[in-house]
Amino acid sequence: IFPSLAQAQASVANEVYQELGQPSVFLFCPTEYCSSLCSPSPSQSRYLLTLGQELLPGIGVIWTGPKVVSQELSATLLEEVEGVLRRCPIIWDNLYANDYDCRRVFLGPYTGRAPGLMPRLCGLLLNPNCELQANFIPIHTLGSWFQSELGSCAHPDDTGMETAAALGDSQGPQEGSYSPQEALELALVDWVAEINQQALEPGR
Repeated sequence: IFPSLAQAQASVANEVYQELGQPSVFLFCPTEYCSSLCSPSPSQSRYLLTLGQELLPGIGVIWTGPKVVSQELSATLLEEVEGVLRRCPIIWDNLYANDYDCRRVFLGPYTGRAPGLMPRLCGLLLNPNCELQANFIPIHTLGSWFQSELGSCAHPDDTGMETAAALGDSQGPQEGSYSPQEALELALVDWVAEINQQALEPGR
C-alpha cells in the first residue's frame, strides 16, 4: 500500500514512536545507513530524502559514516547527512567492531574522527570488540576524545569544524586538542593498574 520502502518504514516508525508516547530516545536505523549504501550519494538519495521528510522530528537516525566500518569521519560529510535527514545523525561507530572477523581484535586508540564533530551529532554509539576485556582501550580513549570535544565546544574556534589535525598520530598534539597517542598511553597506564588490581583479588 506504500509507494516506496522509505515511506513504509517511516509510517511504521512514526506509528510505533507515537504509540510509545514519543520517548526522548527513539532510534531508527535506515536501510541506507552509510554513504557507500546510498544511490547515487547521501544528498541525492531518494530514500534518505523521503525519510528526512516523513520521519517525525523526535526520531533519531543512525549513521555509520562513509562506510559500514568508517576509518574517518568528517564534519563536511555529517553536514551533508544532516541536510538530507533534516536532523543531526546518531553515529553508530563500527571502528572497533570485529563480529565480521573474530580472528582480529582492535586495541588501538580512538582515532580518525576530526575535531569539531560534536555540534554535528545527536549522539555516538560505539560498537565494540566481541571480547569484553579487549574494550578497555577503545572505551577509555573514546572518553578522552569526548572530553576534548567538550573542551572544543566550550572554546570554539574558526577552524574547529574542518580541522583534521586529530585524524592521525603524525602531527603533534596542540593545546587542548585530542592526541590519539597520548590517549593510548593514558589508557595503557590505567589498564595495567586495573589488571594488577584484579590479580590481587581473592581467587584470581
